[in-house]
Amino acid sequence: MNTSYDVKLWAISRNESSKTPSYVVRWKVSGRQKSKTLRTKALAENLLSDLRQATKNGEPFDMETGLPLSMLQAKSTRTVLDFVRAYIEMKWPHMAAKSRDSISDALATALPALVKDRPGQPDAELLRTALRKYTLLPKAKRPVPPPDMERAIRWLEGASLDVVDLGETKTVRLALDAIALRLDGKAAGANTVRRKRAVLHAVLEYAVELEELSANPLHRIKWKPPKTTETVDPRIVVNPRQAQELLTAVTYEGRRGRGRRLMALFACMYYAALRPAEAIALRKEDCDLPETGWGRLLIDVSRPEVNTQWTDTGDAHEERGLKHRGRDDVRPVPIPPALVKILRNHIAEFGLGPDGRLFQSERGGVVASTAYTEVWQEARKLAFTPAQVASPLAKRPYDLRHAAVSLWLNAGVPAPEVAERAGHSVDVLLRVYAKCIDGHQEIANRRIDDALAA
Repeated sequence: MNTSYDVKLWAISRNESSKTPSYVVRWKVSGRQKSKTLRTKALAENLLSDLRQATKNGEPFDMETGLPLSMLQAKSTRTVLDFVRAYIEMKWPHMAAKSRDSISDALATALPALVKDRPGQPDAELLRTALRKYTLLPKAKRPVPPPDMERAIRWLEGASLDVVDLGETKTVRLALDAIALRLDGKAAGANTVRRKRAVLHAVLEYAVELEELSANPLHRIKWKPPKTTETVDPRIVVNPRQAQELLTAVTYEGRRGRGRRLMALFACMYYAALRPAEAIALRKEDCDLPETGWGRLLIDVSRPEVNTQWTDTGDAHEERGLKHRGRDDVRPVPIPPALVKILRNHIAEFGLGPDGRLFQSERGGVVASTAYTEVWQEARKLAFTPAQVASPLAKRPYDLRHAAVSLWLNAGVPAPEVAERAGHSVDVLLRVYAKCIDGHQEIANRRIDDALAA
């Protein structure tokens, strides 16, 4: 096989020679012209994106087919399991750790349903573990499986359906039914089902892109996923007094002052509406903390927590750009004097981490979610009544962010400004927090009264 790194890509163009809409992707490999016509613009954009990512990763391209080796490997597979493995090999280098975890979770649910009826099938939990911890990792990252996992993997490899079988809607429906259930047989959450279906859709689109399938069979299936709830439950939102009581209660919790060390972290979620992963990554250089008046945070890094098997570094916290933004985007967030004072006091008492981070564990590491969640649950017991503790009120630290955004909206801050500070689009902001905006019902009622009285 002759390969080359000399690759040039062109923009997608409309196929003018066809009456039905289609789109052409053109590129060159070592001077040889290559092109592919696809039925939809979305498919064409997916192919161009995959080719572009392969060039960024320094992947060699086959001069005969014009495809990067990862795509060529996927095209040469015969079973669904092998195709999925090749898909993961291709996607892995340019996916965030959380995305890798999410894709593995979805496919580990769907693949056991896409098998032939063969004797010796392992139980569902064993199959799921074999897929998650061994099979659905790139070859270079797969650990050596123990004997029971090895037997489960061998069974999967022998029982996996052929890729061509995915063209039948009855086959794909089996996968849809599988992602709609948990391991215990109960219905999965609506958001979980939606996320897993999106992964299945992407894998099938890739099969269409490589011409292994003529069309995505999901488009032919009348299957309704459970309705998802995007709006924030107003019952979780604390008022300013409750928030202050919680922050005070946090300082009473934990050995060696662990609660005091974490209080400023929670304060960033409440006063600045930071996501936990954004607050954990906050550095001194990101903070403007004047002695008086309002300050400002410049948010440009996030450290989401994920299992180490999904990261490139082996660390549980992978440094990423901001959610739904470009890698180099920065989000300025003005902060009130109360938070300025809290952060100044925190730095004076606890200092900074080796890389300038404000928040660190007792040993100087990145703060783990288990640590701050444990402190939070104990603080709720101190700050709330037993009835409130049993309720959804501020059940998670993340709910402080919801409380902050709700407070800003109810204070009359314009939605575009709130969206900018919180890192949302205006559309998402108003949809997610629609039920947390007080006063609209009363205004509507008065207007209806006025109309009826006229």
